Amino acid sequence: MAVAAHATGTTTAPARVVQDVPVRGGLPHIPYPAKVTPKDARELSKLFFDRLRTLEEGTAEFSRVRGTLIEMNMSLVRFAARRFRSRGPQEWEDIVQVGTVGLIKAIDRFDLSRETEFTTFAIPYIVGETKRFFRDTSWAVHVPRRLQELRLELAKARDHLTTVLDAAPTVAQIATSLGIDEDEVVDGMLAANGCTAGSLDLPTGDGSGERGFLSYAETIGAADPALGLFENLHTLGPLLDTLDDRERRILRMRFGQELTQSEIGGRLGLSQMHVSRLLARILAKLRAGMFTDA
Repeated sequence: MAVAAHATGTTTAPARVVQDVPVRGGLPHIPYPAKVTPKDARELSKLFFDRLRTLEEGTAEFSRVRGTLIEMNMSLVRFAARRFRSRGPQEWEDIVQVGTVGLIKAIDRFDLSRETEFTTFAIPYIVGETKRFFRDTSWAVHVPRRLQELRLELAKARDHLTTVLDAAPTVAQIATSLGIDEDEVVDGMLAANGCTAGSLDLPTGDGSGERGFLSYAETIGAADPALGLFENLHTLGPLLDTLDDRERRILRMRFGQELTQSEIGGRLGLSQMHVSRLLARILAKLRAGMFTDA
């Protein structure tokens, strides 16, 4: 068995590989665990697991042995992570980091007495943790986990039925195949739209035609005229509080009750001409206040 070892002396020499390093009385010293080959890691891991179960958790020796196990078996994480590189925009470092969490869980739960290879035991943990990562982070909008899992089942059923029927299956056929209601199939299909999202700034055309290079955001929606009205009313509110009671009453009768100037004059005992001048003065005052606030 090839094992990395230190050269003797006062300084640490570069790692080298020697044969048959004795392990009696303790574990072999491995200064560079990450450089241990996968084959050697399998053999060495048995020794380190055997030692780990005799140590008290939380001690320095426990942490050292556990840390060495993690570093020696990082090749398992990289091996499992390669299959996920094309799954989404996540960085390779993120995938490896999540896979390492799975590796640590496997190390903490591995029982050497089961006579199972650690590699066989660890891979499902690493893959499972990575799949959960993609399931929880790859969706553009929040979708219940039940619908996320249903989306995968629908995709498999659709592919299978397409091959069998030589045509795209209907919602009813997919529902029958999965043994679920048609409404659930529709919900799953709608949920699939939340898996990815396109940018509103992407152009909708190739530059030709009426749209040219307009973005998708520029082709949908329009300015809401009520928005301007809301802003005007929001600005006008405090200005109305500056008017006296008679001025507010005139505005209420003219614009709230929609009375004519003659009708307002009759209620206030004023001429129509006087009411007209009062309205003009009040509106000019409010208009000036709005422009000043702007």
